[in-house]
Amino acid sequence: MGLAALAALSAMLAAACGEAPVPPAGLVLALRSDPHSLDPRLGVDANDARLADLLHIALTRPDAAARRRPELAASWEVRDPLTIVFRLRSDFHFADGARVEANDVRATYRAVLDPALASPKRAALAVLSSIDAPDPTTVVMHLREPFAPFLDATGLGILPAARARDRGEVTVGAGPFRVVRAERGERIVLEPNPGYPGGPPALHPLVVRIVPDEVVQVLELARGGVQLIEDAPEPEMVDWLARYPHLIVRRSPGTSVHYLAFNFRDPHLARRRVREAIALALDRDALVRFILGGAARPASGLLAPEHWAYTPLPTRRRDLARARRLLDRAGYPDPDGAGPLPRFRLIYKTSNQPGRRRLAEAIQAALAQVGIALEVRTYEWGTLFADVRSGNFQLCALAWVGIGDPDLYYLAFHSTMHPPAGYNRGGYASRVMDRLTESGRRELDLERRRVIYARVQRRAARDLPVVPLWWEDRIVVQSRRLRGFEPSPDGDLHGLTRAWMEAGEAARAPDGLSGTPSLPGAASPRLARPERAERASRPRGEPPAPRAATGVWGHRKRAARAKHARALDGPPEEE
Repeated sequence: MGLAALAALSAMLAAACGEAPVPPAGLVLALRSDPHSLDPRLGVDANDARLADLLHIALTRPDAAARRRPELAASWEVRDPLTIVFRLRSDFHFADGARVEANDVRATYRAVLDPALASPKRAALAVLSSIDAPDPTTVVMHLREPFAPFLDATGLGILPAARARDRGEVTVGAGPFRVVRAERGERIVLEPNPGYPGGPPALHPLVVRIVPDEVVQVLELARGGVQLIEDAPEPEMVDWLARYPHLIVRRSPGTSVHYLAFNFRDPHLARRRVREAIALALDRDALVRFILGGAARPASGLLAPEHWAYTPLPTRRRDLARARRLLDRAGYPDPDGAGPLPRFRLIYKTSNQPGRRRLAEAIQAALAQVGIALEVRTYEWGTLFADVRSGNFQLCALAWVGIGDPDLYYLAFHSTMHPPAGYNRGGYASRVMDRLTESGRRELDLERRRVIYARVQRRAARDLPVVPLWWEDRIVVQSRRLRGFEPSPDGDLHGLTRAWMEAGEAARAPDGLSGTPSLPGAASPRLARPERAERASRPRGEPPAPRAATGVWGHRKRAARAKHARALDGPPEEE
């Protein structure tokens, strides 16, 4: 959004009437889009996963290095390459008070495997042959073949056995919170699960507001109507928010990787020298400064340095002279030297999100310096991603969020993994990469897998099926009253389980914003008409008195899926 538009919206909302108070122990969190589902069998995108961390427990969960750690499972044993035995904790209880037992685990996994449910998680469990529950605290899983990435599939949220095959959406879980009310396009109200081990969370209630517009999110933070966002706004907005004394901006290294994707079906991009020339034409450091205000690290591969399988590799530095020589050797000489004629033309597809448009323009300018003419075409996110999944693109930039097992390399780069089976949308094919990623799936020893994936990463750096651009920092803006919350590298919300709001007045919008910072490009704020600002900036009504609930989305007609929702064929991927 341009500064003129920011100024207009700031004048409308900056001095809006007071937001209805949130209880002192409560927290309001803003997300840009509705979750697709609150049911762990049906969740498909990043916001689904975020809320699943609050509502459900799984056998295991990932740590900051993407290793699997115990959650419901107190421990597990790989009895042989085809058998894994899980020993369960006995202190987890569903929101209705029933204890979580092995039969609940078995019923949930069997339900996901049932084709009639059409669960998007079914493919991840395809290697599971059978599952037994010999006693209330033991689960035995039998695999069809050795499959090292299988533990990633044990992040599936567990439902009560009696509800696991329900055709409707089921939200009864054993996580730290439970659903009170959900209104699509408006908000989701959560309350603590009284049976959560170690005591229920202190945040009561936890209100998740759906606020698609970035500027409205920012202004609501400034006003006090929202106390936490994890989807970082534009850099100038972050700087503006940092000037408010009641807010804290927290920055930490993140694991989401942004990359430039090639379509190998194009005769130009099928040549490795052309792909390398494009990589050498890009100044990643300048892109990070220009697009993200420095809030990222130039990437050498898909896996961030915090990942257990990461291998250090040199990052290609900008070298225009070498890029031009490579294009000459690839058979594309410059037709008129320093003149305006290009060597060849390519089409770059991107979303209409402002940051993505700026990235496209920067790449366009960089490639022009080596003689490649880039035509930029912008699309609504759903249209763009449909084109990418069908292979209808030449160049585009995307991001992967929440990479767990390095088996992602198999799904993204194995020659058989074209959509819908996998994510090899560009048609990259290499016998060496096929052999290495197959070995990584079969090898169960962690250290030997690390060696295999070091070779995988070196092969990817050589072949360039994609050009890694950067690992984006996690930028969280929160109320200074929120304590005990540690943001995770991949943006999950599990850290809210043991967070609390420091004693103080209930959060409410100030009567006016006189004396507070001005939004970038905005004139001095004037009082807005209360009813107009209220309609634009907050949901109607108060959170109800907490009560147990198993139903979910209300029947409001507003707010279908937001245009910038993350992709649905996970790992959660965003524009």
